[in-house]
Amino acid sequence: MNEHIPLHNIDARAGSPTLMDKIHTRSFQGYFRRLRVLGGVFLFALYFGTVWLTWGDRQAVFWDLSGKQFHVFGSTFWPQDLVLLSAILIICAFGLFFLTVLAGRVWCGYTCPQSVWMWIFMWVEKVTEGDRNQRIKLDRAPMTFAKFIKRAQKHGLWLLISLATAITFVGYFTPIRELVANLVTLEAGGQALFWVFFFTTATYLNAGWLREKVCLHMCPYGRFQSSMLDKDSLVITYDAARGETRGPRKKGADYKSDGLGDCIDCQMCVQVCPTGIDIRDGLQMECIGCAACIDACDSIMGKMGYDPGLIRYTSERGLEGGGLRILRPRLVGYAMVLLVMFATFSWAIASRPLLTLDIEKDRGLFRYNAEGQVENSYVLKVLNKSQKSQSYDIRATGLDGLELNGTDKVTVAAGERVEVSVAVAVEPESLANEVNTISFHLRSETDPAVTVVEDSKFTGAM
Repeated sequence: MNEHIPLHNIDARAGSPTLMDKIHTRSFQGYFRRLRVLGGVFLFALYFGTVWLTWGDRQAVFWDLSGKQFHVFGSTFWPQDLVLLSAILIICAFGLFFLTVLAGRVWCGYTCPQSVWMWIFMWVEKVTEGDRNQRIKLDRAPMTFAKFIKRAQKHGLWLLISLATAITFVGYFTPIRELVANLVTLEAGGQALFWVFFFTTATYLNAGWLREKVCLHMCPYGRFQSSMLDKDSLVITYDAARGETRGPRKKGADYKSDGLGDCIDCQMCVQVCPTGIDIRDGLQMECIGCAACIDACDSIMGKMGYDPGLIRYTSERGLEGGGLRILRPRLVGYAMVLLVMFATFSWAIASRPLLTLDIEKDRGLFRYNAEGQVENSYVLKVLNKSQKSQSYDIRATGLDGLELNGTDKVTVAAGERVEVSVAVAVEPESLANEVNTISFHLRSETDPAVTVVEDSKFTGAM
């Protein structure tokens, strides 16, 4: 027995949008729209605001690709820490699985950047060209001066939003204050101009022109969501048992005696859908879970004096009268895995070494110094990952009478890498083999707990 909610591919001839169709959404109000607006405001503030925050004398969140440093508030990450980035991506993937099992495509409907920017661009379209019927009429009308002005206003605002989005995104990789100043004074370099132009164009095309086509034809998420849904997943569902048979009627009419259900076939759920589907045809791959149809249907039910919830968040089991089961083995399993992964990641962040040492041995095998000792040369590459300058003591061990010639101390600024040349010497009689293992020890003077030990080879004649 199949335990997954089936997805339906509705034939385009039956009314579902094709690749070339333009969808005109209708304005609506409701609880889920307010929730989405609040979420969008928060995400916009997070995206556009974080890039302007400072931490000490630098940008708080800054991905310095040229310097191979990734600053996230009080932490600085290096290429050696990229395994942590992989861990973040894995945690996000499992988080997406968890949300899908719990409540379907809520990520797509409320927080996906494509959806958030798409709603903003549709709002601009409404402000400049009017509501759904006005926009349809405007599309069919010949080009006039009034139509040209409306279209120019719409595309102008789209481009301004796209430009702001692009500058902010590039600002996470190039100091934002310097970038904006250079753009204003026309002193920006070619590379910065290219990426600002590229992301402006990408945002303008994705959110303004492609819109739902990205969700329908480019995003793979909708195609594998059915493998994650089960009979207890919360999804947006039309209650066919209550709504059928559909048909128009007057408010207050005794429609039950005419064999009609609560659905008055007003098409509002279709007209507000950003992907242009009819939710009454069942759960479909194209549904992004935005709940616009719930808000629209509830408003109509209220006007007709009917109970809300003809279209609602529920599960397949709930729709069949079996009630909702939020806690279930599959969901608990995802939650436990997420907790373990998050705890492990937090431990890895807290315990990651703030000092790294790479050793590069001189190509020459060995030499004899003025005292007749066997001497090897090394370059110590010291990386200070902490947020303050550190002085480190340098020691070498591993052979009897091993001496460190040159500096035995190095000072490294916060987030900097320093190369130190040192020579290590030992009496010939102390060598047991032609190739010997020695260790270099670095320890912070201010924080003795910050220490590192790395091995290298010492060569010499016996």
